[in-house]
Amino acid sequence: MKITKVDILHLKTNLKNGHWRPIVCRIYTDEGIYGDGEAALAYGEAQSAAFGIVQNFAKLIIGMNPLDHEIVWDKLYRSTFWGQNGGPVIFAGISAIDIALWDIKGKYYNAPVYQLLGGKRRETLRTYASQLQFSWGPDVIPQRNPEDYAREAKKAVADGYDAIKIDFFTFKPDTGNFGDTDRIGLLSPGYLRMYEARVKAVREAIGPDVDIIIENHSFTDAQSSAQLGNLVKKYNIFYFEEPTTPTPQLSKFVHDETGLPIANGERIYTRWQYIEYFKENAIQIIQPDVGTCGGITEIKKICDMAYTFDVGVQVHACGSPISTAAALHLECAIPNFVIHEHHTYALSPYNRELCIHDYQPVNGKFSVPDLPGLGQELSEVAFRNCDKVTIQ
Repeated sequence: MKITKVDILHLKTNLKNGHWRPIVCRIYTDEGIYGDGEAALAYGEAQSAAFGIVQNFAKLIIGMNPLDHEIVWDKLYRSTFWGQNGGPVIFAGISAIDIALWDIKGKYYNAPVYQLLGGKRRETLRTYASQLQFSWGPDVIPQRNPEDYAREAKKAVADGYDAIKIDFFTFKPDTGNFGDTDRIGLLSPGYLRMYEARVKAVREAIGPDVDIIIENHSFTDAQSSAQLGNLVKKYNIFYFEEPTTPTPQLSKFVHDETGLPIANGERIYTRWQYIEYFKENAIQIIQPDVGTCGGITEIKKICDMAYTFDVGVQVHACGSPISTAAALHLECAIPNFVIHEHHTYALSPYNRELCIHDYQPVNGKFSVPDLPGLGQELSEVAFRNCDKVTIQ
């Protein structure tokens, strides 16, 4: 079997005022089997670069055997000059190709990807409702006062979730967003009171049996995140995500200062970077993104490494339903799975219409697709609303 052509799509959606634009690909073979993958940079400011790098990499795999995913991976990593020690754009490009190859492999062997990864260890995956500062629903609505946070948290719990995640330092109480000058350095008493009031309102609204994950998006630094962690740990925080710039030393500092489990990973890209966190005992939950750290091939190795250090895994999946499906297959197959993230964007019809299946959690738990390959594929809507380049 050989790869004959690759479609690369920069999707157009109306989510987040049109700024949410997933980058996906479809790899075709001479046996009629195709697979879909994603470079998960739909947000932030690297979309055009991701669209371009998948085109570059697609040119290198024409004529190769799609079942040779390790050989393809090493070619993209070692023969492209920028692959070794590459950053998010490079590894997002590798991810898109790699995920599509696993999709093809599963279809070729008539097996779901999780079976090829060693089998399904769990029938359902505990899932948390993520990024409730944007509201819990199909629309992005900034939450500004403690009552807003409490209300959105209760909505997620009413849907069956027993864990939620919020960035409590995104939106100002009146209008606008907080910036770097607000969140970096030792924080003022006013900011600390505002932050604690929001966390306290959520804890009181949902009770003691629902886990709270605090998200910082690396917007805070080591000093401010240590202040915040110490301030709110009495509210029984499940873990503290991206408290500061992702480095082993700073993560360890925040963990040592607060005692909170630290989660990090969507901006850490390879096993060579992760090993430094493991050696420093600087991270307790890893969050490698299936669409930005080299795809299924690389994440499986990272998860295996984490297992040797008793580090838990939550595969980061912030993209189209292609990324979600890939993450579910990985998480059900690894022994050190902790919890799955379900982003509020995944509730938007603009994201849900991009694929032919609309998989959603039921009572806070996700089931894993049992169809061959990923069990998910791009829809006609995706192919109609995109900028598309074909490499053959």
